[in-house]
Amino acid sequence: MMFEFLNIMKHELLLCFLLFFILIAKIGSKEENSPSWHVMINLLLLINFLLGFCYNVDGELFNGMFVINDLVHLEKNILNLGLLLISLQAHPYTRNHHHAPEFYMLLISSVLGMFFMLSSGHLLLFYIGLELSTIPLAALANFNLNKSNSSEAGMKMIMSSAFSSALLLMGVSLIYGTTGSFSFGEITLQLTGSPLQIFAFVMLFVGFAFKLSMVPFHFWTADVYEGAPVSIAAFLSVVSKSAIAFVFVTVLYSVFESLVSTWYILLFITAVLTIGVGNLFALRQQNIKRFLAFSSIAQIGFILVGISGGSQESETSVIYFLLIYVFSNLGAFGVVTLVSAQTGKESINDYKGFYKRNPGLSWIMTISLFSLAGIPPTAGFFGKFFLLTAGASTGNYLLISFAAINMVVSMYYYLRIVKAMFMDPNEQPIPPILSGLFPGIAFVICLLGIILTGFSSDLYTYIHSLSSGI
Repeated sequence: MMFEFLNIMKHELLLCFLLFFILIAKIGSKEENSPSWHVMINLLLLINFLLGFCYNVDGELFNGMFVINDLVHLEKNILNLGLLLISLQAHPYTRNHHHAPEFYMLLISSVLGMFFMLSSGHLLLFYIGLELSTIPLAALANFNLNKSNSSEAGMKMIMSSAFSSALLLMGVSLIYGTTGSFSFGEITLQLTGSPLQIFAFVMLFVGFAFKLSMVPFHFWTADVYEGAPVSIAAFLSVVSKSAIAFVFVTVLYSVFESLVSTWYILLFITAVLTIGVGNLFALRQQNIKRFLAFSSIAQIGFILVGISGGSQESETSVIYFLLIYVFSNLGAFGVVTLVSAQTGKESINDYKGFYKRNPGLSWIMTISLFSLAGIPPTAGFFGKFFLLTAGASTGNYLLISFAAINMVVSMYYYLRIVKAMFMDPNEQPIPPILSGLFPGIAFVICLLGIILTGFSSDLYTYIHSLSSGI
């Protein structure tokens, strides 16, 4: 019985072990920021990622409040991969920071909350996981303690999270009032589509919209990305968004399946607004972090198009795209992390002539941007192709056409960065950047993921075999 419990909560218990280990190491060590300490942390995160593939079992605990299956195992492994890559890329930043142990503890605590969200079969456990994942992020956004814009980012993160949580809790309370249960299974059986239940669902949807930065609930995103450390902006863009998207798909497809006509309309409207606004604002950004913020908003719009299909292919395409998104976005953010840590430059104009002194990093950034734009033969092309194909299953070709046109628009602002690096002159280009061992390993993993994932039909087939759709 105990062995089964340990297996079912394996991912969460491993992260708890990491948290206690870092805490004890911080208390007992006088050199908590030594090179060997960083090697140990990244080694433990690698072991945590590899153990995520071992001894996986299906089951549930606490009367169905905690549920685990093969698909959830896969989603948690994707988040563990993102955590490992961000830790490797953050080394140039954390090695010079006086609070590196706290950085990792907050990061792992946030992922722990995401794991509880993914395994939740109960609205209260979902909300506890949501808050556990969000509160550490507000502290991390304010981790540049000597910068005022970092404090602003932390405050905006707190305020937007509090507002979105209030709306989400209002929806939760109304759902409980109309169904008499917090359990996902019971809620599904008690849904009648009454006006009050639809209103409750809309409140729940708005809560998710804030967390995913759907338009018009996206206003906090660019400011928080700009003020936060680059590694935290990457974490928000990749790991946090992926976790919320995974849960969002589960809630729509499994819990609110009977309200499909309502949430399809909401998805249609928010997808159009999110893609359009994300692209338009990305066109005019000069700060590289704000640019990537609006890029991530536009990417969420494409994910919404895939979700709107409501089929097994839709769920498969979303998970497949998010895996590709981890490699693509972290490849771009990794370059920005190095440049910011060693030069402090974060403007797009600073990247003019970048190729002259940093050809390797220029090509990494280019391949990552090509994948984000959906340019073949990178994996991003296949990811967006499957999203649009899944969205087309509903027969709404107007939405698909709009998304396809905006894919062409997005190529302009992604190629603008490539043009700046390779073609635009600069009398004082960024000096040579030393990547180091840890970021170098992360770059290799990202490049292999971008190149190989798109051609791996077995991976897509495996995800398809785990997903269910409606």
